[in-house]
This record gives sequence, structure tokens and C-alpha cells, in this order.
Amino acid sequence: MFEARGILTLAKPILGTTVKLARRRLLSLAAGAAAFPAVLRVAAAETYPSRPVHFIVSFAAGGPNDIVARIVGQYLSDHLGQQFVIENRAGAAGNVGMQSALSSAPDGYTIAFVGPNYAINPALYEKLPFDFIRDSVPVAGIMRLANVMDVNPAFPAKNVAEFIAYAKANPGKINLSQNRLI
Repeated sequence: MFEARGILTLAKPILGTTVKLARRRLLSLAAGAAAFPAVLRVAAAETYPSRPVHFIVSFAAGGPNDIVARIVGQYLSDHLGQQFVIENRAGAAGNVGMQSALSSAPDGYTIAFVGPNYAINPALYEKLPFDFIRDSVPVAGIMRLANVMDVNPAFPAKNVAEFIAYAKANPGKINLSQNRLI
């Protein structure tokens, strides 16, 4: 057994070597193994999804988030035997769609496609109708994004701290362009 990047991996022991487990880890593995048959019975008793699932995308149709959601939705429909309905609810940098998802019944039949805007929106909007961290629960990671801040090479700021300092010292002199948020 070895641990890499926080992921526990069991490996076949090499002949003549022993694998030493910490007592706490051994007990947690034993408890998990003991509970596994009960979890299987509960999981087998429930057939999810038993009706269509609404997949809310807080961005306009045809954009990258919509395309990824449609690909994932089709995959899930094909493999789970129920339709995943993609609903585009764009507006207010994603807040309209998220509010819609969070207002639905907490039964697992409405899921939201989440982007980095939900980490940014509390800084842009004084009063949001929800607290993203408190009111939602992550289910799965679908894709990774890189957010990049670019400036002209002639601009005096060379990092984010310098950019913020420049913006504070020069109010109204900076133009900003970004996709999806404003």
C-alpha cells in the first residue's frame, strides 16, 4: 500500500515483503470492509435515477460549459438509463441558475454545473440569495479550468498584488475584459 497525491492505492505485495498498516488505518479499513455488504444491499434496493434528472447550466447554450454538460448528460443518460435534461439558465454571472438549482427539492434529481464564477461572485455582488459553500454539496469533478489574468507587457504591474495596488492608486484608469462574468 502506498499513498500518492492523497490517493490511497493498494498494491500487490512483492514476495517476501510485508505491508505494515497503522492501527487506526487498519481499523478503518476493517470497519469499511464490515459495512460494505450492508451498503451494497441499500444501494441495490435503490434504483437511481428512477426519473429524469435536471442538469442546470448557468451559462448560455452553445458555450463551453453547455457543451461539456451535454456530453456528460448524454453519457449519464446512456449508462444510467434515464434522461439527463440540460437546462440553460444564464444570467447574473451564473447566480440565476444556481439559485434555481438550490431552490429545487434536495432529492438528487436537480444538479448544477458549477464553474469558478461561484468563488468570484461573492466579491462582485453585495447580497446573494445563497451561500454557495453552505448551500451546495460537491458531487463530482467534471473538468479542470485554468483562470489566467493577462496584462500588456508594458503595464507596470507584474503580479496580482501589484495590479491591485495600481488599481487602488489609479481609480477609474483600468479597463477590464473577461468572459462570462460581467
